[in-house]
Amino acid sequence: MRILTLCLTFTGLVLTGLAAPVSAQNLFSPAVKVNDQVVTNYEVQQRARFMTLLRAPGNALEQALKGLIDERLQSAAAAAAGITPTEEEVQGGMEEFAARANLTAEQFVKALASGGVAAETFRDFVKSGLAWRSLVRAKFGPRVQVSEDEIDRAIAQTSGKGGLRVLLSEIILPANTPQATAASQKRAEKIAQTTSLSVFSANARRYSASPSARQGGRLQWMPLSNLPAAIRGQILALSPGQVTAPISITNVIVLFQLRAIEETDVAEPKDLSLEYAQYFIAGGHSDAAVKEAARIKAKVDTCDDLYGINKGKPEELLQIDTQPVSQVPQDIALELAKLDPGEVSTRLTRNNGQTLVFLMMCGRTPELGEDVSRDTIRAQLVNQRLQSYADGYLSELKADATIVYP
Repeated sequence: MRILTLCLTFTGLVLTGLAAPVSAQNLFSPAVKVNDQVVTNYEVQQRARFMTLLRAPGNALEQALKGLIDERLQSAAAAAAGITPTEEEVQGGMEEFAARANLTAEQFVKALASGGVAAETFRDFVKSGLAWRSLVRAKFGPRVQVSEDEIDRAIAQTSGKGGLRVLLSEIILPANTPQATAASQKRAEKIAQTTSLSVFSANARRYSASPSARQGGRLQWMPLSNLPAAIRGQILALSPGQVTAPISITNVIVLFQLRAIEETDVAEPKDLSLEYAQYFIAGGHSDAAVKEAARIKAKVDTCDDLYGINKGKPEELLQIDTQPVSQVPQDIALELAKLDPGEVSTRLTRNNGQTLVFLMMCGRTPELGEDVSRDTIRAQLVNQRLQSYADGYLSELKADATIVYP
C-alpha cells in the first residue's frame, strides 16, 4: 500500500551502503527461500540499488531483503485469489510512479539503468504492489465503512478551527522472530476484543514491552495529530473502551485502547514536520548500553547538545532529520508522538537488537490546513484503514510462512 517518496537525483548518483558484489557463480543462488519460492542474491542486490537511488531510509540490503520477502508472500496471496495485474495495468503503474519525478516510464527506466538497476527490477516492484493493493481492496474493502461523524471529527482535526486530543493506553508486543510474531499476533487478536479498561491494563502489565507497562499501558493526553496517519484513522473509529486492530510496526505489534477523546479550542496542525535526533549506541538493551543512554540523557537538554556528545566519534553515530510525519518511519513516529521537545525514548533498537536508538524529539513545525472536501477526507480514512488491515494480513502471512536462509 505504501509507495516510497521519490527523491531521485539523476546526476552524481553514489550507491552507498551496499555490500561488495557477489561473485558471478553465486549471483543467482538463493538469498532466502519463502515457502516454495526463491529470492536470489541478484534480486537482493538489484533491489538494494533501486532503494538507494530512491534515497530510502535504513540499510539498503536489509530493507531490500525484507521487501522481497514481503512481496513474495503478497504476490502468492494475490495469485491464490486469482489476482494478476495486466500488462496495461503494470505499464500504467510504472508511468504513475515515474511521474513523481516528472519523467515518463521510459525516461525513468533509463535513469535507473545508469545506476545499475535493470528495468525488470522496477517492473517487478510495481507489479507486486499493484497485485497486493488489489487483493487488499477485494478482501477488506467491504469491511471499511466511514461514518459522517468520523468525517466531521477528521475535518475538525485538519481545518484549523479546533482540534482533538486523545487519552490512550498501549500494549506493545514483540515480533522480532517468526515465532514471536505468531504468538504475539494470536495474543493481540484476543486482546483487541476487550472493551474493559481494567482487563486491557492487566494485559499491558503482563505482556507489554513498553515502559508504559508499569502504568498499565496508560499514556498522557496527546493531540491526535501527533500519531501516524494510519493509526489516527483507527483511533477516530473507536468509542471509549474499544481497542484498535493489531498494528504491525518494525519488530512489534501494537494495540491502542481509547480511554477518552475530546475537542479542543486550539487549532491542530493539518500536517506536522518533525525534527528528531537518533544517537546510536552499541549493545542494544544491554546494561552497559542502557547506562550509557542514561548518562547521555542526564547531559543533554536539546538535540544540538548531542553534537557535543558525539565530538571525536564517527559522524554516522548521530543522525538528525526533519521530515513530514507521513515520511517518518512508523516505529519512530509512534515514539515521537509521546514526546515533547527535549524528551527522549530508548525503546527502539536497530541491527537485529544490537544497537540502541537514543531517540530525541527536537521540535514540531505545524502547517495549518485549508478547507478540505468530505470526499477527500473519506478517501483518506478508507485508505488508512485498508493500510491497517493490510499490515495485519501481511503479519499473518509471515507467521504462517516457512522462511529459510540457506
